[in-house]
Amino acid sequence: MRICLIAEGSYPYVTGGVSSWIQMLVSSMKEIEFVIYAISAKNDEGLTYKYEIPDNVVEIKDIYLDIDDNKKVKSKVKFNLTDIEKEVIGKFIVGEYFNWKDLFDCINRLKNVNTVDILMSEDFFDVVSDIASKYYPHIIFNHFFWTIRSMMMTVFEVLKSDIPKCDIYHSVSTGYAGLVGALGKYYNKDSKFILTEHGIYTREREEEIIEADWVKGYFKDNWIRYFYNLSRAAYTYSDEVYSLFEKNKKLQIELGCDSNKIKVVPNGVKLDRFKNIDTKKDDESIIYIGAIVRVVPIKDVKTIIQAFVNANEEMKNMKLYIIGPMDEDEDYTKECIDLVQSLGNKNIVFTGRVDISKYIGKMDMLLLGSISEGQPLSVLEGMAAKKPYITTDVGACRELLYGNNDNIGHCGVVVPVMGYSQMANEIVNLAKDDNLRKVMGENGYKRVSTFYTQDQFIQNYRKIYGEI
Repeated sequence: MRICLIAEGSYPYVTGGVSSWIQMLVSSMKEIEFVIYAISAKNDEGLTYKYEIPDNVVEIKDIYLDIDDNKKVKSKVKFNLTDIEKEVIGKFIVGEYFNWKDLFDCINRLKNVNTVDILMSEDFFDVVSDIASKYYPHIIFNHFFWTIRSMMMTVFEVLKSDIPKCDIYHSVSTGYAGLVGALGKYYNKDSKFILTEHGIYTREREEEIIEADWVKGYFKDNWIRYFYNLSRAAYTYSDEVYSLFEKNKKLQIELGCDSNKIKVVPNGVKLDRFKNIDTKKDDESIIYIGAIVRVVPIKDVKTIIQAFVNANEEMKNMKLYIIGPMDEDEDYTKECIDLVQSLGNKNIVFTGRVDISKYIGKMDMLLLGSISEGQPLSVLEGMAAKKPYITTDVGACRELLYGNNDNIGHCGVVVPVMGYSQMANEIVNLAKDDNLRKVMGENGYKRVSTFYTQDQFIQNYRKIYGEI
C-alpha cells in the first residue's frame, strides 16, 4: 500500500503538533510506503528537515506557493477559454458555488499552457472586467485585477502540479493540501481520498485575514471566500473525513461537509516516553511553570508572558520556561523578547528547541495561550507527565481538561482567549495549592491513558487505511 500524505506549512520543515502527528503516524506504520507531499509558502534555501525521515518514506515531493511569474517562459500555445470555463472561473473569483470538476477539467485541458499566459489572456481579462463592473464598480480596476490574478496564480499552479500515483491520498488539512488531495482523487479514479482536520483551516485563515495588514479592507471578503471554496473542494472529493473532537465535527458540517463522511478519531501520545522522566528541580523553593509552544503569533506567547508577569508580582517564587523553537517567525520572537525586557521580569527563560521530556517533569504546571488549536499534542503530553494545565478556551482544550462526562475530574483550568488576567489568577491559585496540582495531574494521566494513547491512535488509522 502506498499513501500520499499531504501537508501544508508543516512536516517535515516545521515542528509542532501536526508535524509531530505525521512523524508518529509514519514511524509507527513500517509496513506502509508513504509519499510526503510538502507544500511550503516559499522556496527557501534554508529549509531543512526538522525530523529524522523514516525509511518507509519513499519520496518527499515539494511544492512552493511563492510563484515568480517573471521566470516563466511563455508557452506560445494558442487557446481560448470555453463558456463553461469562464463561468467557473468567474464563480470562483466571486466566491459562489461551482462544480470543482469543471475547474479540474479546465486545468487538465490547459496543463501545457503557461499559467501566466492564461491569466494575461483576453478571455481571463474579460471575466475579471465583467465581475469588477458588476460587483466592484468603486474599486480601482488595476488593484482589483492584480489581486484576483495573484489568487488565481497560486491555485492554478497547485492544480497543475504533478500528483504521484498512490492508493490513498491523505491530507492533514483543507486549503491547498486538501485541494491536492481532491486533485489526486480526480486523476486517479480508483484511489481514495481521506481528510484529517486538526484545526479548522478556513476559520484560521479567516481570523488571519481579518487582522492582516497586507489585505486591503475591501478585498478581505474575497480572500475569505477563496479559502472557503478551497475547503469545499476537499469536503466534496473526500471519501472520509476525520475530526479530532466533536466540536470540530460540528464546524465541518456548518462549512458544508457531509455529516455522513465524518468520524471522530482523537490524537494519542506515547505514555512510556514520560514514564521515567526527571522530576528533580534545580530549586525546590521555586514554582516552575512551562509553556510548550512554538514562538509564533497563533500561540499568543505574549498573553502567556503578561499573565506570568502579573502572577509573579503576587508570588515572587516563580519561574517561567517558554519551551520550543524560536526560528519560525523571527519578528514575533523579537517582539516577545522585547516585551519581557520592557516588563523588566528576570524570571522568564526562552529555551529554544529542546527535548521537552527533559524539561516537562520539572514543571509544576503548564500553560497554553493559543488563539486557535485543534487537539493540542502538547496538552496530551502534559497530561501524560501528570502536570496540570491552564489553557485558553480553544479547540479541544475544554474537553481535554474537563472531560466529556467521563467522571474523572478536572486536570486543569480553561480561561478566555487573550485572558491574561484570568490566566494570572489561575497561575496563582495553582501555585498556592500543591495538593490541587497533584490531584489534577493524576486526573490528567488517568484521562490520557484511558482515551488518548498512541496505540489507540495508530490502531485506528491502521484500520482506516486497511478498510478504505
